[in-house]
Amino acid sequence: MRSAFFGNLDAGQQLPGHFALQNPRMLRVHLNGEVVARQGAMVAFQGQMDFEYQGAGGIGKFMKKVLTGEGAPLMRARGQGLLFLAHNAEDIHLFYLENEAITVNGANILAYDSHLQTDIRKVEGAGMMAGGLFNTTIAGTGWVALHTHGTPVMLDAGRAPTFADAQSAVAWSSTLQIGVNRTIKAAALIGRGSGEAVQLAFQPTQGSSNFVLVQASEGPTVPPHTH
Repeated sequence: MRSAFFGNLDAGQQLPGHFALQNPRMLRVHLNGEVVARQGAMVAFQGQMDFEYQGAGGIGKFMKKVLTGEGAPLMRARGQGLLFLAHNAEDIHLFYLENEAITVNGANILAYDSHLQTDIRKVEGAGMMAGGLFNTTIAGTGWVALHTHGTPVMLDAGRAPTFADAQSAVAWSSTLQIGVNRTIKAAALIGRGSGEAVQLAFQPTQGSSNFVLVQASEGPTVPPHTH
């Protein structure tokens, strides 16, 4: 699996393949076929393209998405040319999968190759904490682009027990064993102080890639209302 932080790359610099960096907050897709992207993420395109709603991929996946609320609405872009994608000027992180899988927070998906396989899975032991803790797995060979609130950090989860706020964890190796860590006494100090702090707990599996990608915040917050 290959990944890259784009904050350190110059505009116009790119990785091999048809997903490339236009700048740290904009993805350029060299499209010759189709790609799946977040609805509303298209900021410009050059060439001939059509856009349509991306369904859940069968009644089973549709019901999972409805019941869990996992993921963002998606569209499918078809055609030839250059497609430019962004979301709220957030940072972009790319993964290139090589016959493997990652688990991602569906709300952070910007785009992925249309031939990749996706599914929605529940974090065991999470119950209904932190919105239910359902996440999306993406598997196969191809590109995945994620958007993050701030520049993310890649943690090596094979070095030590690793814990991350449920809203801050963006993606991780599907080979990791994942559970939930609850911190009662520190609830007012970490997380959002909801009375019980909840973190995802990651345990490595021997001989596998073990990483966790964490964004620089728990995500955008809604400003307080004045009425």
